Amino acid sequence: MIRTRSLVSGFLSLSAAAALTLCSTGGAAAAPAASDEKNNPTVVSAVLDSTGVAEYWTADRMRQAVSGEVLAEKALERGNRSSVDTVEKGKSSKVKATRAKAETPASVSHIGKVFFTMGNANYVCSGNAVASANQSTVATAGHCAMDGLGQEAENFIFAPAYENGVAPYGTWTARALYAPTEWRSKGNMAYDTAFAVMAPNDNDRLLTDVVGGSGLAFNESAGQYYTSYGYPASSPFTGVTLRSCAGTATPDIINSGFGTQGIPCDMNGGSSGGPWFIGSGPEGLQNSVNSYGYKGSKVLYGPTWGKVIRATYMIAQAS
Repeated sequence: MIRTRSLVSGFLSLSAAAALTLCSTGGAAAAPAASDEKNNPTVVSAVLDSTGVAEYWTADRMRQAVSGEVLAEKALERGNRSSVDTVEKGKSSKVKATRAKAETPASVSHIGKVFFTMGNANYVCSGNAVASANQSTVATAGHCAMDGLGQEAENFIFAPAYENGVAPYGTWTARALYAPTEWRSKGNMAYDTAFAVMAPNDNDRLLTDVVGGSGLAFNESAGQYYTSYGYPASSPFTGVTLRSCAGTATPDIINSGFGTQGIPCDMNGGSSGGPWFIGSGPEGLQNSVNSYGYKGSKVLYGPTWGKVIRATYMIAQAS
């Protein structure tokens, strides 16, 4: 079932079986102490300077931010095609959703756009506020936070419930990024997820206090029915409104080593990092993110959230 359109305008032809394209980039997560990384070698972090970031993102810069196809082409030029035979899995693990304390937000208030700078260019992605101990964590794609070769996003902000140029709940600035080492150092698509930890807003409010946060699920069985959300920004889309797709997940048979799954969808660049919820609608547990697709195929793929991605989340949400 397709509710809107899918995530991949401008991908490689299916005949180029090993070549895939990433959607957009952006994302950040809280910085653990050095001892955290030493004790958790599967996770890396980057502290971000939030000085002047809110002022940097004018309405014009938001409108002109580039969607993911450009970053996808760069990733392919680098030969960013690492894979794994299996994704490490553990016992099923779930985290309950967090409700907003002071407001009664719209049902998708926790989903929004992320804007960031990488390599002196401005980009746009999607993200989702999730339940966390720090009440400040956003889930997005790994390539929306780090480029797979160690470069991190800068000027990262999250605009929940963004619609037609308006951010009704304001914006939050990222103070740090977390991603699996396998993504940051190798660009391994099996781990294309990152978590951004946001600073309080101008009113000293924490993110999920205002917009709520989705529950999460890790180490779940394959082949579930998902609903995916994002802000596709390349033609025929404009990136100004939230879109969704839904369907039963099936394995990527083109690059089976990634251990990823795909659902019917035609959203394109800009929707990268948007959440996958188990079941129908945005009230389910988040279990993946919009990651990549292939040219000529209206299927959107997302990574399997196993032990490593859970470990990344656990460090980020506690920071």
